[in-house]
Parts: sequence; C-alpha cells; structure tokens
Amino acid sequence: MQPKEFLKKLGLKTKNAGAWTGLDSVPGSRRYIDSYSPVDGEFIGSVGITTREQYDTVIASAESAFQTWREMPAPKRGEIVRQFGDVLRQYKDPLGRLVSYEMGKSLQEGWGEVQEMIDICDFAVGLSRQLYGLTMHSERPGHRMYEQWHPLGIVGIISAFNFPVAVWSWNACIAWVCGDVCVWKASEKTPLCSVACQILFQKVLKANNLPEGISCIINGDYKVGEYMTKDARVPLLSATGSTRMGRIVGQAVAGRFGRSILELGGNNAIIITPSADMKMVLTGAVFGAVGTAGQRCTSTRRLIIHESVYEQVKTTLAKAYPQLRIGDPLDPNNHVGPLIDKQAVEKLSPQHRRDQKIKRQVRGRRRSAGRPRL
Repeated sequence: MQPKEFLKKLGLKTKNAGAWTGLDSVPGSRRYIDSYSPVDGEFIGSVGITTREQYDTVIASAESAFQTWREMPAPKRGEIVRQFGDVLRQYKDPLGRLVSYEMGKSLQEGWGEVQEMIDICDFAVGLSRQLYGLTMHSERPGHRMYEQWHPLGIVGIISAFNFPVAVWSWNACIAWVCGDVCVWKASEKTPLCSVACQILFQKVLKANNLPEGISCIINGDYKVGEYMTKDARVPLLSATGSTRMGRIVGQAVAGRFGRSILELGGNNAIIITPSADMKMVLTGAVFGAVGTAGQRCTSTRRLIIHESVYEQVKTTLAKAYPQLRIGDPLDPNNHVGPLIDKQAVEKLSPQHRRDQKIKRQVRGRRRSAGRPRL
C-alpha cells in the first residue's frame, strides 16, 4: 500500500467534522484539532471540536434513536453488529495502519487492535441471543414471575489514545445488542480514528436504513468529556484513562446518581517462580513492557522474581532488550514505535522521574508528621 493511501480508503479528508449523529455530521465547529503523526511528525488531518450546541444536537438524536432501537429484537440488533464486524474485516488493513500512524504503536498491534474489534463483534452477536432472565413461581395460583433486562438509554464512551478504536468497540458492541445507543468521545490525541470508525459504521447504517443517533461521536478535550459526565441524559458512562481522570469522572457521575465503568492506570507485575517456563517469561515480560512503548494500563512495570531464578531471568532479559528494533511502526520489522507526543517523552525523562520521586517523599513526610505518635 502506498504511503497515506490508507487515509483515502477510510474516507478521511484534510478537514473532518468532529460531531456525527450517524450518517449526518453536525455543523457548527468553530475550532479544530490538528492531528500530527508521532511517527514522522507529519500533519494527518484536522477534526472539528464539538461545541455545546452540537453536543445537545447529538444527544437529542441519540435519545430519539433509542426509542426505536430498544424495540428492535435483540437478535436483529446482533445482526447489525455482525455486519459491522464484516466491514471491519474488509477494512482491517487500512484501519490498523491508521491506528499505527496516528497513535504510534507497531503495525502488528494496530492490526491486532482491529482484530479485537472484530472479535468483540462476534462475541456480541452471540450475546444477542443470550439475554436471559429468571422465571420464578408466584404465590398466586396460575401465575409465574419472570425478570427481563431493559436497556438504559444512552451509553457515553470516553476512550484513551493508547487503544484508539478497540476500547470504543468493546463498549459499543455490547451496548448495541442490549438495546442502548452510544455517544463516543475519543481522545483528542487520536481524533481521526473516531471519524474513521464512524465512516465505517455508516456503511451498516445506510445498508439497513437505520435511524440517526444509534452511533454518535463527539470530539475535543476534557471539557467536551465533561458535557457527558455531568449530563443526566447519559445514565451510563464508560471512561478509560488515568486514575486522576477516573476520580474526577467517577465522582461527577455518582453525584448525579449515574453509573460509571472505569478502566484506569495500573502498576502491573509478573511473578516468576522457579517452575516458570523461561521462554514464556521472556516473551511475556519483554512484550508486556515495551508493547505500545509502555503506554498501556496493562504494561508490565515490575517483576517479582524468586531468588533461585533471579540471575537467570536478569541475564535472559538483558540479552533480549538489545534485539528490539525501534523505528517506524508501519515497518513490520520494527518492534517499538514512538511515544505519542512530547509530553509523554518529558514524563519518562530521568529528570521528571527524579522530580516525581522527590514529591512522593515530601508527601510521605507530611503524612507521617501529621500522625500522632503511639
């Protein structure tokens, strides 16, 4: 594939609307996000920042679509998701390349992320025929009781840059088969990925003559995300990001008695015992640490090693790291691509780490000083 040809295959333009209700974009953006690739620093395209007026239009469209979508039998909703999975299979290569180019992860990871979208479509299709409920005896003669799950309404989705398409699909596909409609606020660092996914889903909307509002997107920074966190018309909000973000979102949604699903940062460890398969240890520890350049909530950050195999593990890993190839992630021969932006580089610099360590030590002393001595 020729350089940048995948952008044309996905229907992306130099300037793209950032608020969509389905097939229709919502006019009114006064400002735009310019997306630059961390791979080569090149300008990819711009996406409109959603205004409050556009947001309200999107929510109104979603509310209207929900009234129709919720009445469609679940297996038929599953059929729509099945068709979307087929579209993703057709566009796996260009969408995977966009993920790699706009986010910076390796091409194998970009393709893998789209495969995760396909997999969740398949899972959701099966789930659409398994929305079971209990049946129970009643104390009244000739009567039985049963439970039935009802859709909530609008599901808001806030995704992070490190998985710019997969996280949305994990939420959206399950929500759709359950009868909910979705409004997606993508990361401002990877806005073109959201537009590309919307364009692909449009193919399914058009083929099935579905109403506007089933799948919507909005774009912008955290202020646009706050529209949803504070909006009682969005009963469920799923947010992926830092723990700091999670505290803010969780409190805001709980404050209006909404429900939230939070996928936040981690400090993951691999425990290595004497009986461990060292070949598996090598693969899991190295890829777990360097995959997506370590920018995942699931990135391996610690190894807890039994003392009897410590030297062996250390020697093996020391030999493995020099073999990693760092460079253009669109080159399948490379293992590690760039960090997402300059801010990420600064956060990983030795000076920043030293500053953070000093801050933690100061906070620890302050907490200790405030405790009564026993």
